[in-house]
Amino acid sequence: MKLKDRVAIVTGAASGFGAEIARQYVAEGAKVAIADIDAEGAKAVAGPLGDSAIAVACDVSKRTDIDAAVAAALERFGGRIDIVVNNAGFTHRNQPLLDVDEATFDRVFDVNVKAIFHMVHAVVPVMRRRKGGVILNVGSTAGIRPRPGLTWYNASKGAVNLMSKSLAVELAPDNIRVNAICPVMGATGMLEAFMGMPDTPENRKRFIATIPMGRLSEPRDIARAAVFLASDDADFVTGVEFPVDGGRTI
Repeated sequence: MKLKDRVAIVTGAASGFGAEIARQYVAEGAKVAIADIDAEGAKAVAGPLGDSAIAVACDVSKRTDIDAAVAAALERFGGRIDIVVNNAGFTHRNQPLLDVDEATFDRVFDVNVKAIFHMVHAVVPVMRRRKGGVILNVGSTAGIRPRPGLTWYNASKGAVNLMSKSLAVELAPDNIRVNAICPVMGATGMLEAFMGMPDTPENRKRFIATIPMGRLSEPRDIARAAVFLASDDADFVTGVEFPVDGGRTI
């Protein structure tokens, strides 16, 4: 029970990486607010987790929604927030960079980058009052070793990775640890957009060939990293880009 009695908020937790992080957190003893723009999906994940989870409708690009999610977690789980996982993400389709319109660019940066700005403003005062906490930002190997066709998404994840390091330095005196988890391309709902082509076995092979361990990432891989980095096992680990990538960034 590595996270016994801790309270976490996980964004983008109605599916994919976020849903599995929420499940493994509860399995390790945490209470979790499952925050997602897909309210029904969040409820579907939270339901089987019983009293250890609540579902919160949340568009992470809106400060009012972030504040509401934080308030809901504080009210339900005893006035504390120990862990935040900024997992919600958005991508443009893999395509030539000049074909991505401004509205799509703005949405990528609002969800992937600005949402963390909003969350930090909302939770850091809470964590400071408790004299500690953990913030995990789901960055990407795209921000370390970018693929062509995803320039603006790559740039947003590069910002997440670097922001995590800077936050770690600034918040270390408050005993708030900040790390970036950097998955390689995963078998999630955004896979076709990342590939820019239909999700067929033949097309998957082209991308899997770039990963030395020979497979895409799975939600369990990211969730295990998120458990470790949030636990006391990692209590001296901060400011790290933590690749979960089967060797992609070597």
